[in-house]
Amino acid sequence: MGIGVLMGQDGIGNIHFDNAEMTQVIGYAALVVILAEGGLGTKWKEIEPALPSATALALAGVAVSVGVTATAAHFVTGLEWRQALIIGAVVSSTDAAAVFSVLRKIPLPSRVTGTLEAESGFNDAPVVILVVAFSMAGPVEHWYVLLGEIALELAIGAAIGLAVGWLGSWGLRHVALPASGLYPIAVMAIAVTAYAAGSLAHGSGFLGVYLASMVMGNAKLPHWPATRGFADGLGWIAQIGMFVLLGLLVTPHELGDDVLPALVIGLVLTMVARPLSVALCLTPFRVPWQEQTLMSWAGLRGAVPIILATIPMVNGVEGSRRIFNIVFVLVVVYTLIQGPTLPWLARKLRLGGDPEAADLGVESAPLERLRGHLLSVAIPEGSKMHGVEVNELRLPAGAAVTLVVRDGTSFVPLPATVLRHGDELLVVATDPVRDAAERRLRAVGHGGKLAGWLGTGGSAR
Repeated sequence: MGIGVLMGQDGIGNIHFDNAEMTQVIGYAALVVILAEGGLGTKWKEIEPALPSATALALAGVAVSVGVTATAAHFVTGLEWRQALIIGAVVSSTDAAAVFSVLRKIPLPSRVTGTLEAESGFNDAPVVILVVAFSMAGPVEHWYVLLGEIALELAIGAAIGLAVGWLGSWGLRHVALPASGLYPIAVMAIAVTAYAAGSLAHGSGFLGVYLASMVMGNAKLPHWPATRGFADGLGWIAQIGMFVLLGLLVTPHELGDDVLPALVIGLVLTMVARPLSVALCLTPFRVPWQEQTLMSWAGLRGAVPIILATIPMVNGVEGSRRIFNIVFVLVVVYTLIQGPTLPWLARKLRLGGDPEAADLGVESAPLERLRGHLLSVAIPEGSKMHGVEVNELRLPAGAAVTLVVRDGTSFVPLPATVLRHGDELLVVATDPVRDAAERRLRAVGHGGKLAGWLGTGGSAR
C-alpha cells in the first residue's frame, strides 16, 4: 500500500488514479482468489466444532457491530445516518487475508483459530449485501426485508458452493489430467466457477467460493502440495496488487480532516462494538473469557473494508469520498496496532496452542491405467513416524513402500528399515485401499508405531 501511495499523485510517481469502479472490480477479483486460498487451507476438523459460534459471529455479531459503530459515527463525529450505516457495515467485516496470514503463524487453540477463520470466510457475504443496500439510491428497505434478502442470498451461495466443491472434487479425483501442473489451475477455476454461479443465481458468490474451496481442500485431491503452493502464491499476488491499487486510489493530502473521526470510530469499533458482539454471540456457547478477549482483539481489518468503501463511491453516495478516507485511515492504523500485538496478548492470556506432531506432506498422483495411486510422503520434523520401521507401518494389503529418498540417495527399503525425519517415501497403493493407506500413514505420523493403541485411528484392515 505504501508503494501505491508513493506512486500516486502526492508521491514521487505523480500518477493520477481515481477510478473507483476499476478498483472495486479488481478488488472483488482479488477477494475471490484470497477466499479461495483461505478455504483451501481451512481444515474441516478444526472448524467443524466452531461452526455454530462462527456463524453467530458472522450474522448476529455483524448486526451488533454495525449498530454500535454506526451510532457512534452519527452522534460522535456528526455523520449523516446513511454515511454512518455504510461505515458501520464496511468495517464490521473481518478481513480474510489478514486473519489467515496472522493466525496461521500463532500457535492458538484449534477452537479459537477455527472460529476466527470461519468467521472471516463467512462474514464478507452479509457485509457486502448490507453495504450495497445502504449505498442504493432512495430510502433503505425495512430491516425485516433486508434480513430476508441476506438469508436467501446466503442460502443460495452456500448450496451452490457446496455443490460445486463436491462435484469439482469428484471430477479431479476420477479424471486424470494430462499434466500435473493442470491440477492447481483446475482447482482455482472450480473456485471461481462457484463465485460466478452463486452471483448469477442472485446468491452470495463470496460464500460460495469459500465453501467450494473448503470442500476441495479437505478432499485429498491429487498433487495437493503443488496445488496449495500455487494457491498460496496466487493469493499473495492478489493481496499485493489489491494493496498497491488501493494506495494509488487514496489521496494523502485529503486525509488530514478525517484522521480524528477515523481514530474515534476505530476506537469504538475495537473497544466496544467488537467485544460486545463477541460476548453476546459466544457466551451462550460457554466460550471462556480468555478466548473471548483474544477473539475480540483478533477482529482484524485489512484491504476488504477499503474495497467495500469503494461501493458508495461507485454508486455516487453523498460524502462517499470522506467515507473512503475514514475507512482507509481506520484500517491502516488499527491493523498496525492489532496485528503485531496478537502474539503478545495470546501469551498473556496463556492461550498458546498445544504442541502437536507435525502432519505429513502426502501428494497423490493417480495411475489411471494401472488402477492405482503413487503417494509421495514427506516426513517433517516433529512427525512421530521418525523411528518407525517400515513393517511397523502396517499398511493395508494392496499398499507398500517401494522407495525411500534420504539425504539425496534413493534406495528400496527392507521391512526393518527405520524411517527418519527428512525422508521421502514413495508408496504404491491400489485404488480400493488408497484412502485407507493415507489414513494409516497420517495416523502413524501423529501417533507413532502405537497409533492404533493410542486411539489415533487409521489401523490397517
